[in-house]
Amino acid sequence: MTIKRTNLNRALPWLYIVLAVIGLIISFALTYDKIKIAQNPNYSPVCNINPILSCGSVMKTKQSDIFGLPNTLFGIAGFSMLLMLGLVLLAGAKLKKWFWQLINAGALAGFLYFVYLFSQAAFVIHEICPFCFVIWMITPPILWYTTIYNLKEKNINPKFLGDGLRNKIIKHHADILITWYVLVFLTLFIKFYYYWKTLI
Repeated sequence: MTIKRTNLNRALPWLYIVLAVIGLIISFALTYDKIKIAQNPNYSPVCNINPILSCGSVMKTKQSDIFGLPNTLFGIAGFSMLLMLGLVLLAGAKLKKWFWQLINAGALAGFLYFVYLFSQAAFVIHEICPFCFVIWMITPPILWYTTIYNLKEKNINPKFLGDGLRNKIIKHHADILITWYVLVFLTLFIKFYYYWKTLI
């Protein structure tokens, strides 16, 4: 499915705004639960669903903090900036090429941290925080469509791609993103199959 430049220009601000609002709601909810657990280790967050899908136990792991601060605080900061960016773009602001490159770098950093947390949850902690999972699901499209926009606008122009590969990536943007989600869900299905089969 080809994505037109004008359509992407109109959709990107709304993508940022909607995903930022979702991210902020989840980040604030997780921060609240993190505080409650610090006050009372026996506190059970609402997202404690079953032995696999559980927020409380994941929040008590070292992976839930970075540089001595809860991941959720970085989520609040990051999604607040994303929301402001979406509103600025919606107002018609034209950003410099170097600024778009910074945005892309920030989105990439967030995505790579998501990959780290996902791998830790699935293969080290062996539990998935449902609220965290929502954040993981909205992080890829932020990076992906920021990158697609920057490729179309030539804000980034990796020489190794070439025009042919670049155009194919832009044309099949949805297929690539869907493939990514399929891989994530397939990984979780296989990794926790021993539990899922008990629910059948």
